[in-house]
Amino acid sequence: MTRYGISTYAYFWRISQRAPKPMPLQDMLRDTAGLGGQVFQICDYAPIESYDAARLADVRAAAADLGLTLELGTRGVRTEHLLKYLDMAEHLGVTLVRSMLNTADHRPAADEATALLRKAAERYADAGVTLGLETYEQVSTDGLVSVVERVDSPYLGVVLDPGNSVARLERPVDVVAATAGHVVNIHVKDFAFTRRDGWVGFTYAGCPLGEGLLDYDGMIAAVEEARPGRDINQIVEHWLPWQDEGYEATARLEHQWTQHSITTLLRSK
Repeated sequence: MTRYGISTYAYFWRISQRAPKPMPLQDMLRDTAGLGGQVFQICDYAPIESYDAARLADVRAAAADLGLTLELGTRGVRTEHLLKYLDMAEHLGVTLVRSMLNTADHRPAADEATALLRKAAERYADAGVTLGLETYEQVSTDGLVSVVERVDSPYLGVVLDPGNSVARLERPVDVVAATAGHVVNIHVKDFAFTRRDGWVGFTYAGCPLGEGLLDYDGMIAAVEEARPGRDINQIVEHWLPWQDEGYEATARLEHQWTQHSITTLLRSK
């Protein structure tokens, strides 16, 4: 059964250094459950790497008490790093870990990425945990799919977020078509272009779900056709720009976008 959830990226400003008091992880879990979410994806959330086994167990228990499934997200394909996240996943009861090919200090070519992922995918398969690589502008979609296909593991796939690849001049519909048969997780965030003052260029940013360029229905239909019967969780994210009125206005709008997105997804079931 497909589940619908929320990512730490939907709390981007509320957990940032701009927040007077960054929102704790336990509060994000409670908020997700309160909004009707069924999954919480702890994605690119640096503090989680410092949690010991007891603290990870506390997070797992809190999520279970709230009826939430947990997922993890990180960046990079170095073997040691991915195995660290696999260990964390096992402590948290997580069966999906999202990653990206590049980090700030490691941009592996296709052959290196393939070799590293073969090592990791074998260990992930043994643990019954799926590893998903996200679509984004630093790597061509064709290149990403090629790596996934070369590794050829049922426990390695694609985390589909078609809006990310627009910065590479890839059309979202093409990204969806190229990856549909490999998708293991979907990030749902809408996006739009708006003209800059004086019509000097554009701003490309997020917008409330259903008001932008994301063809949500087309994306889901393509993935369901390519992967019939596969349970693929859909996770709410945002690209909400900072509001000129300051933190309170930004945090309030972030909550409104999150509430709107998860409510829209749950109604689409």
